[in-house]
Amino acid sequence: MMAGFGHTTRKHPRSRSRTRRRSGPDRATLGIIGVICAVAGFFVLGIILGPLAIACGWLAMGRRWNGARPMPALIALVLGAIDTILAIVWMAGTAGPGSGMF
Repeated sequence: MMAGFGHTTRKHPRSRSRTRRRSGPDRATLGIIGVICAVAGFFVLGIILGPLAIACGWLAMGRRWNGARPMPALIALVLGAIDTILAIVWMAGTAGPGSGMF
């Protein structure tokens, strides 16, 4: 029997993984990636890697402040904020008077 457009013979979703929330390993991976970005941001490209670490930490925490906080996500968030602030201070210091060639 052929189903018409808009009519389906399925009564359930194709897979259960599409309907459930994200699991722990995805959030743990985001937390670890955030920590790596934050540590690397202290040495190179802090203005880019700092906000990236903040975003990864925030997503790894489940986009909320309450509840249980995984430690790598919190570390990524804090180090990313410090990294971003240091990069902004460094850029403001190099843009001051007397820092040019002439």
